[in-house]
Amino acid sequence: MVDLKTAMAAAQAERRKRDGAKSEEKKKRRSGTDLGIEPFDPVKYANKEKADTASMWLVIVYALVVTMLMRYVLMPSTTLDKTDVLYLLPLTMMILIPQIHRSVMPERFKEHYTKGTWFRAFFLYTFTFLSLSFLLVNPPFGDIVAPQLAQDWGIAIEQDGNFTYADDVKGGGVEWTLDEGEYIAGGAWLLFGLADNVDETGANVSVIHESPLGITTSVDADPSFWDAHGDEVGSWRTANNKSAPILLPHSELDQPFAVFLGNGLAVGTHTVHVEILEQGDPWQNVRNYVWTFTVHPPDASGE
Repeated sequence: MVDLKTAMAAAQAERRKRDGAKSEEKKKRRSGTDLGIEPFDPVKYANKEKADTASMWLVIVYALVVTMLMRYVLMPSTTLDKTDVLYLLPLTMMILIPQIHRSVMPERFKEHYTKGTWFRAFFLYTFTFLSLSFLLVNPPFGDIVAPQLAQDWGIAIEQDGNFTYADDVKGGGVEWTLDEGEYIAGGAWLLFGLADNVDETGANVSVIHESPLGITTSVDADPSFWDAHGDEVGSWRTANNKSAPILLPHSELDQPFAVFLGNGLAVGTHTVHVEILEQGDPWQNVRNYVWTFTVHPPDASGE
């Protein structure tokens, strides 16, 4: 027999045991110190944000200093065959970022810098340097590219005051097929335009004509040609091609060139070497083109 008092005490003890188990289960389900999560510290969080912001600006300023040194100290003293150092050396200098932080930053910031900080800093430095370097080597701060061909070039054959473009050849070059004989009955003009991101008129252009026999001749541009025929150049057509080459796609922004290669060019392949020199900033810019003009003899079949 169990008396009423003993039974009630046992029931209360069992109820307290169940309530304690439920309380422990609720604690495990909640986030907090029991789960290894540190309590939120507003002061520490604010200091970390300040440290990260200071790190960001330090990296940006460091990238700016390195870029300026590359552009105005290293670049002018570097030859064109060693331009790889202009990017490899500055990018290698990112390894100094952790040491700069340790030397410059106050002690209260240093405790917040981890491997993740250096990883982010390396990426920020790389893209900042590349962006600034592209800005400083292009106009208006620099010019490292010589004028280039505006779009097309062509050979125009002048016969009795009429002009006809030679036909384009698939794969490059142009060609002209004679009706008779071994020489072109007329003069040959090399026509092209130059475009530049600064001033295409400041370039020195030299043209060398190499005949099929290997004889080279330096020829000069004729500025009066465009004054006399500039309005009609785009309307000339070839016998086979129904459209003329586009020589000056940017209109007055392109510099036109007309070079007289000579009268009665012989059968064979004529090679034209075009060299463009420009005093850029900080070095001299060079660009070369090699074009071929092939003169074919009359069709033996008579077709």
